[in-house]
Amino acid sequence: MNGWQTVSLEECCEIVSGGTPSTSVDNYWNGDICWATPKDLSDLGGSTFISDTPRKLTRAGLEACAASILPAGSVLFSSRAPIGHVALNTIPMATNQGFKSFVPKAGRVDAKFLYWWLRSNRPYLEGLGNGATFKEVSKSTVARIEIPVPHLAEQRRIAAILDKADELRAKRRVAISRLDKLTQSIFLDLFGDPKTNPKGWPHQTMAELFAAPPIFGSMIPPVSEHRGWLSLRVANIQNWNLDLRDRKYIYLPPKTVERHSVRDGDLLLARAIASEEHLGKCVVVQPGTERWAFDSHLMRLRFDQKQAKPEFIRHLLMTPGGRSLFLRASRKSTVQFNINTKEMSALKIPVPPNVMQSEFVRHVAAVETLKAIHDVSLAKLDALF
Repeated sequence: MNGWQTVSLEECCEIVSGGTPSTSVDNYWNGDICWATPKDLSDLGGSTFISDTPRKLTRAGLEACAASILPAGSVLFSSRAPIGHVALNTIPMATNQGFKSFVPKAGRVDAKFLYWWLRSNRPYLEGLGNGATFKEVSKSTVARIEIPVPHLAEQRRIAAILDKADELRAKRRVAISRLDKLTQSIFLDLFGDPKTNPKGWPHQTMAELFAAPPIFGSMIPPVSEHRGWLSLRVANIQNWNLDLRDRKYIYLPPKTVERHSVRDGDLLLARAIASEEHLGKCVVVQPGTERWAFDSHLMRLRFDQKQAKPEFIRHLLMTPGGRSLFLRASRKSTVQFNINTKEMSALKIPVPPNVMQSEFVRHVAAVETLKAIHDVSLAKLDALF
């Protein structure tokens, strides 16, 4: 890059490790010195700044360990468990031993520019870790990391651009989240809480609503190589939406096509997973003319749409009350949470008139159109960023 220098981090920053005093000594703790851990950075959710910490040291605790107070405007970098979380402290604070933090030297590097460089190069930084039980980037390794730096005015200009772009991305994510909440509000307004059923809708079993019996997907291991059928997996269901960024494929034998493929309007549900939080998350798929299959950790539900709209069922399961009904029908094995086809078929839910479900689906379609606009904008902002 024209006019840019390449310097090591030890040339442009003071590198400061952290420490932890004995947790069994009461007078080391509950003081007024903020003390950060890598978890505190992960809890920021991508926010740039850290302004407080749950735990605080006393002066005696600080002096009893290897931690030092970092001045405000330092760059905190988690060097283990996990590697790569980064934040700027707005007040003086210390850290535990899971950090190699940077105090920029005057005139060498702008703190915000360094923050963005570290944040955008996390995969590279993670690859520098060593260790058998958990990976860590040593202080000597950190010191040798080289970064390209323009003059300070250009660093600040670049950092300001990235700040603005990240602010726009955050606003788009908030808008998308609010649209998701809007559909839940519409559902509850029209139908009420599925658990308490305040509007007195008749209860029916899922089996009464199906156009075909529920079924598990294929056990054929998917591969990255494109080979005929896109294989939908639990990983493709993110926040109750279909995410096709990670695509894997299978060859589906002709005799299993009807059994293990999906068509427009099918609902795919996570039916076996290690986390109860993700059990039951589902999406309504629209493959159109594409060939889509699904794997054995998903269950295909195909509804008689004269009785139950798949989008109505999906949003019912998203509500706290609907989720409570669903989880009551599930079970836990030694290694994962499950629901089988028999349990799913026996699940009873309140079912409003089909005309009201259709009205709800129209509302959902309008909201999804707005979401798609925001999603496209967010994708462009991410690419630009």
